[in-house]
Amino acid sequence: MTVASDSRGRYPERVRIASGKVVSGKVVVEGEPLTEGASVTVLAPDDDETFDLTPEEESQLLASIREAEQGRVVEASVVLREIGRR
Repeated sequence: MTVASDSRGRYPERVRIASGKVVSGKVVVEGEPLTEGASVTVLAPDDDETFDLTPEEESQLLASIREAEQGRVVEASVVLREIGRR
């Protein structure tokens, strides 16, 4: 995930991942609505584009999704700090 800085060059402390669908040309978020006026980035897969995972990669991905759904996440500031050390 890429996290963009704000107009002052700061990175957000926390980010939220939400899923949704396009309905009548607008993105409708599933679950709890986002805050009015929130800045969002939309990633939409191309219908033609696919990718393959090994059984191990698929298992890791599903485990990561379950952790995120349970709120077991790492704040963006921690991730960015670790990336900066590399």
